[in-house]
This record gives sequence, C-alpha cells and structure tokens, in this order.
Amino acid sequence: MTIITSTAELAAVCSRLTRSEFVTVDTEFMRETTFWPKLCVIQLAGEEDAVVIDALAPGMDLQPFYALMANEKVMKVFHAARQDIEIVFHQARLIPHPIFDTQVAAMVCGFGESVSYDQLVATLTGARIDKSSRFTDWSRRPLSERQVEYALADVTHLRDVYVQLRDRLAHQGRSDWVETEMEILTSPATYESHPEEAWKRVKMRLRKPIELAVLQAVSAWREREAQGRDVPRSRVIKDDALIEVATQQPASAEALAQLRTIPRGFERSRAGEEIVAEVRRALETPKANLPKLPKVKNLSEANGAAVDLLKVLLKMTSEASGVAPKLIATTDDLEAIAADEDRADVPALVGWRRSLFGEAALRLKRGEAALRLSGRRVVMVETRARTAEAAE
Repeated sequence: MTIITSTAELAAVCSRLTRSEFVTVDTEFMRETTFWPKLCVIQLAGEEDAVVIDALAPGMDLQPFYALMANEKVMKVFHAARQDIEIVFHQARLIPHPIFDTQVAAMVCGFGESVSYDQLVATLTGARIDKSSRFTDWSRRPLSERQVEYALADVTHLRDVYVQLRDRLAHQGRSDWVETEMEILTSPATYESHPEEAWKRVKMRLRKPIELAVLQAVSAWREREAQGRDVPRSRVIKDDALIEVATQQPASAEALAQLRTIPRGFERSRAGEEIVAEVRRALETPKANLPKLPKVKNLSEANGAAVDLLKVLLKMTSEASGVAPKLIATTDDLEAIAADEDRADVPALVGWRRSLFGEAALRLKRGEAALRLSGRRVVMVETRARTAEAAE
C-alpha cells in the first residue's frame, strides 16, 4: 500500500500519472462541523499506480495534484463527481477537465437511476467492496490499514468500471451523450456560491411578498456568516428560526427576543443585531420592489392528464433505450411540455434528449401520435392526423 505524506512524493506520482491515458479519482472529507468540506484524503490510480494521499500531512502542498486535475491530456474519472469537484474548486479555484462520471455513464448504459458504486463494481467486475470504513473519521491520524484498503479499492475498481462503461457507450453510439452531461459538471456556475439564492433551501410556505423579502435577507446573511466562520448553517441560526423571523419580522432586539425559536440572549449578540438590521432593511423595501412570490404549480385537469400520458411515454422510452428516466426528463420538463408544447425551454427538448424522447413527446402532445397496448407492452402509433399531414 502506498500512502503519500510529502509534497515531493506527491509530485513524483503525479508526474508519472501525466503519462496515463486516464486517472481515477476519489476523495474522503469531513464537514459535520464546518461549512466547507475538510479534505482529508485523496485517492488516485492510473494504469499502474494506485496511491492514497494524506491531504492533512504536515507541510503537504497539493499543487501537483491540482496541476494533474487541470491537465487536458489526462481524463479524470470519478463516480458521482459533483462533491469531489466541489472540493477541488473550493480549494484551488479550478475544475478538473476533461472528466468522466461513471454514475452518469451507468444511467445512460441501462443500470437504472439508483445503482450504487459497490453494486456497479459487483456487476461489472465481480468484485465485492467492504464498505465498513465508509463513515469513519477520515481526519484522525494515523489512518488504519482498513481505511487505506477501502480508499484504494474505490479507485482501483473504478479503472475497470470506467473501461467497461466507456466501451459500452462507444458500442451504443452514446459517448457524446455523456460528454454533454459533463459540460454541466465542469461549469463553474455549478459550484459558485450565491448567498442571495440561499432562501430556496428553507422550506416554508410564503403568503406575502414581504415575508419573502425578509426571508431572502436573513437567509443571505446566514449564508455569508456560515461561510465566513466556516461553520454549518444551523450553527449560525436554524431554519425554523429563519421562518419565524420571516413571518414575525422583528424590527428590534426586544421583538427578536420574543420569538420562540430564538435562544435566550441571542438578541444581544452581534448576530442578533445584524439580523434585526436585515429585517429593517427588508421592511423598508418599496412595495413596487418587493420580490414576487414563487408560482404555485396548479396544473389544469387537461394538463395534468397530459403530464400523466407523458410519464407513460417516458417510462416506455426508458425501458426501450435503457437510459434512466430522470436523466431523460424531469417532472418539471414534462409539465412544461404539456403546457407550452415545443416552446418549452427545457433540457428534454435539447440535444440527444430531444432525439430520444422530446420529439415523440411533442408528437404525442399535438395528437400526431398515440399510445396503445400491444399485448402487455405500450407502443406509440402514428395517428390519422399525422398520416394525413404526411400525405399532404
């Protein structure tokens, strides 16, 4: 087993890996007590090398690793890449490229929506992964032998998974489908933090624009505070307190102290003063400038039936193609198509999704095609309207 504990060792292994066609990558981190994930361990494997990098080793400079992640000549392979990329982006302000996410590839190749990594490994390679170390404390040193074995297994088996999925995609002519999905994962916008959008995390039923204005203000304040102090959001103030502040709108320390969800004495703290200031600013917003309440979905009976029909088509398309339904279209996509036909600005009507599902969905919506049972299978058939149109 190879554990990298110095910058010199890391530079040497990353130099060797630059000659690889691809490297598999995984990370282990902790974030129970922080806002930002605390990077503890990095696993890397090429065709020959397989190493565990102790990111917490004294004097460790991860720059050679980040340089490898930025190397355009080496494919970086992840499973469920988003959190790993988020860590690299936060630490080094760069996004690994090019990348291949085996979770996405598995959904394209017919493994369903929720296949786990260990299930995927077992199916494609026959190997079994011991997951007992998955939730251990990765910040504690020294790392145990079992932890190192688990960490290495994640990237060594990933090599075989990648090769098999890559070859399947090429055989099916779907390699570019996965490449399209990688564009989202490698976009900086996917990982940039926007405190003004933090209110969307808070689940509450808003009744008045002023409630939304206050919620937006105090949620943005909490997000900035949590980031600046590097603590979980709930350590700053809990969601139920944000909701009560939004509905009661306390414009003084005394009013804040009266709220059931506010800890005793909180109103006298710096945080309490800043929350009151945010509430006051929100209350001073001119009525014409208040934010609009999110639209409540209220599908007409006709549109609701159309969505149900599109769901049947989606299931049928998924079964026929082997592509996971949620990768093809979301419920929001189906509702938009049902309401706006071909004018809907949704992913299901763009690129490979349009060819696979979107065009058929539009024909069904327009009455140019219909679904019927053929034995125990649902099939799509052209309608007379479509046939007559073609004849003209």
